[in-house]
Amino acid sequence: MQDPNPMPWGAQDRFQAHFIVRKNANHLDLTARTVLKTKGYFSSKRVVNVSWNGGKLADVLNKDADLNELIIKQNPDDATIYVEPTDDVVRIHGKWKDHFNFKISKEMFEIYDRIAGHIKAL
Repeated sequence: MQDPNPMPWGAQDRFQAHFIVRKNANHLDLTARTVLKTKGYFSSKRVVNVSWNGGKLADVLNKDADLNELIIKQNPDDATIYVEPTDDVVRIHGKWKDHFNFKISKEMFEIYDRIAGHIKAL
C-alpha cells in the first residue's frame, strides 16, 4: 500500500569527506574550526583572512602562516574546515556538498594533511 501523505523529499544528494587521524588526547585540546573573513557577495565572495577558533590545536593552527595562506586561496565553502575529536580519532572535514561539487583537490588534500600533522604533533 502506498503512503497517502508522501514526504516531499527522498534521499538527499549530499556528501562529506572525512579525514581520520588516530589520536588519543584531551578532546577539548583537539577541537578547532575556521573563522573566515570574506569580501564580496554571492559568486564573487572570497576569503581575505582566516583564523582558528577552538582549543590548543587552534592556537597551533593560527601560528601556521603557510597553512592559512593555502586556506585563503580556497573558496569560502572549501575554506570552512572543522576538526572534531571522537573517541580515539580526530575527524577533519568541510561542508556538505552535492555530487556536482563533491571533490577533494590537491590543495585541499595538502591543507588536511598539514592539519593532520599538527594533530599528530600534539
